[in-house]
Amino acid sequence: MFRSLTEVLLPGSCPGCGAPGEPVCAACAETLAPAPSLATPPGLDRLAVAFAYEGVAREVVARVKYRNARAAVSWLATAMLERLPHDTQVDVVTWAPTTPQHRRARGFDHAELLARAVGRRAKLPVRGLLTRLPGPPQTGADRDQRKDGPRFRARPDVAGVEVLLVDDVVTTGATLTAGAAALRRGGAAGVVALAAARTP
Repeated sequence: MFRSLTEVLLPGSCPGCGAPGEPVCAACAETLAPAPSLATPPGLDRLAVAFAYEGVAREVVARVKYRNARAAVSWLATAMLERLPHDTQVDVVTWAPTTPQHRRARGFDHAELLARAVGRRAKLPVRGLLTRLPGPPQTGADRDQRKDGPRFRARPDVAGVEVLLVDDVVTTGATLTAGAAALRRGGAAGVVALAAARTP
């Protein structure tokens, strides 16, 4: 708990080299690889991802997910929006919620933190449009276990809305596919996804 608190309140070190620099020093930022170009998961109109989930980028995402590193949230949100094509038209930002167990254990939902930072920078409203239904978490699951993805239900106010769906890491795309399917069942006009990293 003390470690998490100090990382939120005090300047941190670069996850790549340990030098002072929050969240990534200039030298290590040069080593960040762009996300691999893979097919857009089913149900999405478009997917934009900032980085490949490896090296420094992997550690930055981990600091957000497990340590509540707020400076890294802002930095990632800026990088994510830089990958979003300029002609993208959305009405609202939402996120793929984590399990209730993870939210209770960590005290926050990392995908929500990213979505709210993205919304602030893009000057878009941010709303929780998805409810996660009971089921196992994706974290730690292998590719076969991930393929069915989590289950979501859309909130009633999604009808006719163009949605920007935010998540941290795309592995198989199952989480984004499940989220997009729920949003479309609820009547969303379109779903664009934006993520911090994608596994090679």
